[in-house]
Amino acid sequence: MTWTLKDVKEKITDWVLPHDKSGEFKRGQSQFRNFISKEPGAEFPAEKDRYHLYVSYACPWAHRALITRKLKGLEEIIPYTSVHWHMLEKGWRFAAADEKVPGENVTPDPLHNYSHLRDIYFQVDPEYTGRFTVPTLYDKKAKRIVSNESSEIIRMFYYEFDDLLPEKYKNVDLFPEDLRSEIEATNEWTYNDINNGVYKSGFATTQEAYEKAVIPLFAALDKAEAHVAAHARPFYYGAHITEADIRLYTTIVRFDVVYVQHFKTNLRDIRSGYPGLHKWLKNLYWNVPAFGSTTQFEHIKNHYTKSHKQINQFSITPLGPIPDILPLDQEVAAATAAVGFADE
Repeated sequence: MTWTLKDVKEKITDWVLPHDKSGEFKRGQSQFRNFISKEPGAEFPAEKDRYHLYVSYACPWAHRALITRKLKGLEEIIPYTSVHWHMLEKGWRFAAADEKVPGENVTPDPLHNYSHLRDIYFQVDPEYTGRFTVPTLYDKKAKRIVSNESSEIIRMFYYEFDDLLPEKYKNVDLFPEDLRSEIEATNEWTYNDINNGVYKSGFATTQEAYEKAVIPLFAALDKAEAHVAAHARPFYYGAHITEADIRLYTTIVRFDVVYVQHFKTNLRDIRSGYPGLHKWLKNLYWNVPAFGSTTQFEHIKNHYTKSHKQINQFSITPLGPIPDILPLDQEVAAATAAVGFADE
């Protein structure tokens, strides 16, 4: 989720600018692209409690970082704070001390006592004109932002802190060498057509732009469904969790509860339309704490439906689906009947 200083001067709640006749949502590039390293003399060395991670439980890009942090056992090395789910004219804000918001570490800014995430960006660079994003990885010692690019933050977490970790977590390899080329290829279409595809569908301001995004989205979901049906034992690439699981999960877990209705991605839902992905999703949510414990449905549903005024003017949050995610051993009746019919 992103905001820019330019958008503040215009209207940051316009995800597609009114004068853009294409009607297409165009995601900008992250501006901070530094890298933490365990190599001697690194500008950003791997040290315990030097860095602070700012996230939103609502945001799928920030969710990647939370999952990876927990999978790699970095809880005591990299503390984090989640912003409030409500994001309006000034972007992401921190929760007030007297607000009762679900989720761990949804608190006022513990480092600067700022009211909004963007204040950290302006503290680092008063002339900053880029994006105000989560996740943001902040260096407390240097008082600098290391990175606001989720795909690179999670890769820092994979290996750069391994010398500080017990063997149990050091041996967690989320980007194994023998699968790297396959994962990179999967990342390409998963990001373009699924992760970003839901946003391109939902923020479109013309019928043409919407259809241009939503049709490839479901073609990509069909492709992912075929893959997990053939290869998920039980994870995307077999017996071990990889980056492919992390990057796909954060979109799929939001799909039925938000994207189907809010972003109009309603050709099918996951629970009744994609049995392979549904099984894969439930396994991660219920059986792998790094996925389930970092998924906060109240943040997810409230953020999208109450922050995107151009889509949902009156900020009404639908009650369904109920439940947010089905129990591990349960399927929707229609999907169960369809599977039974296919087996006859």
